Amino acid sequence: MGEMQTMRPGRSRGWASRVGLVLLLGIGGVGSEARAQEMSFEDYEPRSTLVVKQTRLTRAKYPFVDVHSHWWQAGEMSEAELADLVREMDAMNMAVLVNLSGGSGERLKAAIDRMNAYAPGRFVQFANIDFDGFGEPGWTERTVAQLREDVGHGAQGLKIFKNLGMYVTDPDGHRVPTDDPRLDPIWALCGELGIPVLIHTGDPAPFWEPHDRFNERWLELKERPRRKRPPEPSWEQIMAEHWNVIRKHPGTRFISAHLSWLGNDLGRLGALLDELPNMYTELGAVLAELGRQPRTARAFLIRYQDRVLMGKDAYEPSEYHVYFRTLETDDEYFDYYRKRHAFWKLYGLDLPDEVLRKIYYENALRIIPGLDASLFGGS
Repeated sequence: MGEMQTMRPGRSRGWASRVGLVLLLGIGGVGSEARAQEMSFEDYEPRSTLVVKQTRLTRAKYPFVDVHSHWWQAGEMSEAELADLVREMDAMNMAVLVNLSGGSGERLKAAIDRMNAYAPGRFVQFANIDFDGFGEPGWTERTVAQLREDVGHGAQGLKIFKNLGMYVTDPDGHRVPTDDPRLDPIWALCGELGIPVLIHTGDPAPFWEPHDRFNERWLELKERPRRKRPPEPSWEQIMAEHWNVIRKHPGTRFISAHLSWLGNDLGRLGALLDELPNMYTELGAVLAELGRQPRTARAFLIRYQDRVLMGKDAYEPSEYHVYFRTLETDDEYFDYYRKRHAFWKLYGLDLPDEVLRKIYYENALRIIPGLDASLFGGS
């Protein structure tokens, strides 16, 4: 009692405040609020209080071609696995799935034979190139001959992965640029055979920027630190080589993957499409870029409706639903499906039917040879 009498008034009030806080934490539920103040950005999942129209779409309005999918073991899929896949495709109104990971030689032939035998016309295989031995005598000639053989076995396009331009080296250990002239016969052959080249070069530009609080891909780089890129070669250099290939080969159709990593700069992408009439692009893994700028993106897709194809990249049926909602509705402020790609909300583009048809399947019918047009009849 005497101790309390000797305390200074200010100290007494501070002690009482702390006691009160402890009581509140234990009684009033403030403990969870205090813990929430220390949670990570990854844990923050606010529930929107916005009351707006919500459209649930699980099926595309028109049959569509997914021009960007990966099935590495396509030639080994069981009948049960193929049955499940076709059932999921039918539920989404996916008429054709393009496997960009068909490989080459016997592996490619096995994929073509296996998937076509089960569901003729529903699957397309793109060939790939093995860059081992690049620059050694005879490599270009052997590769051109193999690609010609792969197309003869039923490959309907060529897919180039991002190892070219980033990791492939020549016998001297030098990085091979995408526009290396030793590759020109490959691009020329694709033009001669009438098959498109779906080419993925580089990564999102923020992977080259400092991993700091200003980087829009901060969370992705935290979760996937190996995606951080060294300063050289720069993003601009890698992508300039990519666009230069398209420029050098006007007789070959190129599908520049992932909106050419310019979904955040549609004006620049549009200028490239204006300059390069043999360049097309697709929506794989970049839908969130369009959904956050609905007015600009809608105008872009209407203007370039003949140059954009539907693509998803990683196959997961529920995630296609976000594509349908973004392209077809005028919904506001809804979630993307992967936080590390987009911590923001999306808005529907409400595209006209003629634009939807072109993106979903008409453009693919024009540039991928051998598609079965009857799969899209009556739409």
